[in-house]
Amino acid sequence: MIDVYLFSGFLGSGKTSLLLHLIRQLKEQGKKPAILMNEFGNLGVDTNILNEEGEVPLKELLDGCICCTGSEQTEAQLQGLLEDHENIDVILIETTGAAHPVEALDAVYSPLFADRLSVKGIVTVVDAVRWLDREKLSPQIRSLFMEQIRHAHLLLANKADLLTEGELATVVTELTNFNGHAPVIQTINGKIPFAMIERQLRSSSETKRQPIISGKHLPLSSKLITFQESVDKEAFERWVQSLPETVYRMKGYVPISGVKNPYLFQYAYGIVSWLPEYVQMAPRLVVIGEGVNEIAYDDSTSLEK
Repeated sequence: MIDVYLFSGFLGSGKTSLLLHLIRQLKEQGKKPAILMNEFGNLGVDTNILNEEGEVPLKELLDGCICCTGSEQTEAQLQGLLEDHENIDVILIETTGAAHPVEALDAVYSPLFADRLSVKGIVTVVDAVRWLDREKLSPQIRSLFMEQIRHAHLLLANKADLLTEGELATVVTELTNFNGHAPVIQTINGKIPFAMIERQLRSSSETKRQPIISGKHLPLSSKLITFQESVDKEAFERWVQSLPETVYRMKGYVPISGVKNPYLFQYAYGIVSWLPEYVQMAPRLVVIGEGVNEIAYDDSTSLEK
């Protein structure tokens, strides 16, 4: 399993500076990090900075977003990292400042390599100065800014040197009240020991996935379901519709009775999508939602006999 860390944060919060520090630390520890970076536009400005570190596998997503419509490109780039570079220990993913962290995480949970990656959690870099001035943001921008903070496992209150002690205390208190599940660490120029991030994100139990905290403060997690035999399509859809509303996303390859290759299946907020697949893909499905650990496909009536 390769450890994956997802870094979120608003534009200009200091995510790239943080990545530079972490890359140097990982290389000093003898580890082999890789980077997936998401940028808007056609010029990879931040990517050029990271390339100066040298000998670090890097893939970039340009002119798009790692979440939503860019999920297929994200899968392709991650697949490229895994196929082109051996012995990667850690993958660091930096999302664009305009990405919603949960949707970005959803793009990483691909059935193509769900059994190879261990997502440790979301680290959100918070511009401490912007937090104090958040009411000056437009409603839409402020909402995204707050969502990036709400869904974090770990919050880094960056640019701490630009605030007074009183202002910094206010920032830490307000962030803690807003997301009581995420520790808050003060940073300057994104400097923090990687070991500290590891400790903060380490789950108390030996689970494969670190829980994500949803807006309802319930554990959002993922589960991988594998298929040993083909299933009846209508029976499978009845099973999908019977699932609780706390199942938000599903995607993967479902083997259908009478069809040569598994179908690409996607589910989001009640909407089901089937697409034919022209190559043989591993029959497995990733389920994302709140408390999905107990969910299992009831194949007693739909397996192909």
